[in-house]
Amino acid sequence: MDELRAEAVRVEYADLVAVRDVDLVVHPGQLISVTGPSGAGKSSLLWALAGALRPAAGRVLLADEPLGNREQAAARGVALVPQGNGLASSLTAAENVLVPLLSGGVAADEAYRRTGEALTLVGLEESGNHLIEELSGGQQQRVALARAFAAQATVLLADEPTSDLDAANRERAVAALRAEADRGAIVVMATHDPEAAEQTDAELHLDEGVATWVRTPV
Repeated sequence: MDELRAEAVRVEYADLVAVRDVDLVVHPGQLISVTGPSGAGKSSLLWALAGALRPAAGRVLLADEPLGNREQAAARGVALVPQGNGLASSLTAAENVLVPLLSGGVAADEAYRRTGEALTLVGLEESGNHLIEELSGGQQQRVALARAFAAQATVLLADEPTSDLDAANRERAVAALRAEADRGAIVVMATHDPEAAEQTDAELHLDEGVATWVRTPV
């Protein structure tokens, strides 16, 4: 089965233990939230799930195969929307979505189609030609989400994707994440927004790296 699995994952930074032996299984079609206060280990867990951070102990598997580094995980369809968004400021909103598709081998016509649909999905169809530096923080956050949606990822990991959004755009973003799960993707969202977390299928709460299920997956 193409599930994403964390087995006793432990993340350490020198003497600091950020994630303490977390077990997690997420199936295709599920939208899971990871909650907790700032510094609880949410980002560290997502980066470990993305193959971008090697656990000090335990392992992360996708479809029963260990995830390697970030490049290998990306090649297997793992997309990460980081805090700070990771956008290229010298490119327009549309180019930030389009360029990764073209560099990944998506045909130009298909890449342009996906870019337009993804920007429309997040309500930025009129802002595609704006440079990233011309956009607000919330708009930049939506561009980062659009980039992930256009990738049609197998696994979508979103780190605080609604932190800079107003209520209407938060609902739009969560609905789009839900649509990704309905498409068959595995979706994990780290959030400190209780209203966003309530709309997910299950909630894993972190506190000082210790995980507790608030709502378990069905």
